[in-house]
Order: sequence, then C-alpha cells, then structure tokens
Amino acid sequence: MQIGEVAERTGLSLRTIRYYEEVGLVTPSARSQGGFRLYTEPDVARLNLIKRMKPLGFQLEEMRELLTILDALSGAEQEPERNKHLRRLAEFWSSAQERVQQLRSQLRIAEDFAATLRSHLR
Repeated sequence: MQIGEVAERTGLSLRTIRYYEEVGLVTPSARSQGGFRLYTEPDVARLNLIKRMKPLGFQLEEMRELLTILDALSGAEQEPERNKHLRRLAEFWSSAQERVQQLRSQLRIAEDFAATLRSHLR
C-alpha cells in the first residue's frame, strides 16, 4: 500500500511517516517503479507500535532500541542473546507500566479540575 493509505490506517500524518523513515524507525518494504513508498502489513503494525509508544514519552533512541529488540526476538537467536533481549524487554515493560501509572494520575488530576469547573457552572 502507498503512504496515503498507511497514513489513513494509522492516523499518522504523511510528514510523520516520512520522518520515522528518515530517522530509521520504519523503512518502506519497497518502492514502486515511479519511486512511491510501498508498505506492507508488518510496516503498518510497526508504525502503530511507534504511535503507541509516543504518548508514554519514549524517545526516538528508546523506540529504535525496542524495535531492534522486537525484531531480534522474532528471528532465530542464540540463547544468550535471546535472554539478553528478554531482560531488556522486561525493563521496557516496567518503564511503560510506570509511565501508564503517571498518565493515569495526571488524568485523575485533569478530571478533578474539569469537575471543579463544572461545579462552578451550576
């Protein structure tokens, strides 16, 4: 599929998808004869994963490292390397859990604020 369809499916802008390509997070699987970027379902899944990391505050280097780990784990690896990747993946999971809790806390504060405003409207 071309970049426009990918943008529509992921909710990301064309500019963002091109930027993720520029920084090496996602590479189109192919190019058409006319030079258009062509993406596959795994490319879309990768973009969706990046999109879900963004609200948790993961930086580009962290995203790149996590994607590299996930790519490595999906292939055939020797046991020591696999274990190393699994340990690092567990650290990412722990960090994501902490960030989710922080977001929930911020959401509670925001909801309390909105309720305060609503009470002044009555």
